[in-house]
Amino acid sequence: MVFKLHDLKPDPGSIRKRKRVGRGRSSGHGKTSGRGMKGEKARGKIRAGFEGGQMPLQRRVPKLKGFKPRNKKEYQLVNVERLNIFSDGDEVNPEVLKERGLIRKADGLVKILGNGELHRNVRVKAHAFTRTAVAKIQASGGSVEEV
Repeated sequence: MVFKLHDLKPDPGSIRKRKRVGRGRSSGHGKTSGRGMKGEKARGKIRAGFEGGQMPLQRRVPKLKGFKPRNKKEYQLVNVERLNIFSDGDEVNPEVLKERGLIRKADGLVKILGNGELHRNVRVKAHAFTRTAVAKIQASGGSVEEV
């Protein structure tokens, strides 16, 4: 079937005539123009969110303080003392940390914190380190490398 421009027309029922209110009783929308009898809605506009004098929802809900940065980096945190499970000379990277259950995702960002003591000399590869963590890893004879 080939469509031609002069054959195109809208689907039946998709185009409706505009409601012309206030044009006589026989139109079906005369006299009160579909607004019913008396009352606030018949007489004028009510602003959006107005709840009849009750404290409106947007004023009842508390305002948020501060802001959340869109580009915040979420690190998986590992303390230096947790690295004692490795042997001397081992290379510690996010994949190895995931295998040992110290972090949840191997493809996420990893930060090494300086809490606790380290008794092994290990080569640690991570995305970020605290100054105390770097000092403790190097003091135990290990090395630090940022990925």
